[in-house]
Amino acid sequence: MNQPVRPDDFDAVIHERVRLAIVAALAATPEMGFTELKAALAVTDGNLSAHARALEEAGYIAVRKTFRERKPHTALRLTRSGREAFVRYLDALRRIVEQGAGPGPTTR
Repeated sequence: MNQPVRPDDFDAVIHERVRLAIVAALAATPEMGFTELKAALAVTDGNLSAHARALEEAGYIAVRKTFRERKPHTALRLTRSGREAFVRYLDALRRIVEQGAGPGPTTR
């Protein structure tokens, strides 16, 4: 039998909904521009910036600032550590789903 999922099984850094959305979006692509990610998530500059900073401080994303045609460009990508944390998070969710499904209907 699987162990019950405990609150500590969830990474508090990723668990916040905007951070989870950032990590999920970055898991699907090698890199995303700040503007592209902001539009995809429908969040403000400040909101995305604050959550990206928390993920960067945790080592889950890398931020690269460059210029493209003389305009600043910020690119974000998921790090190996971030991908591993996301996989652990998804595994915890899968365990919840499996536990919720149970062994099937019982008869009385």
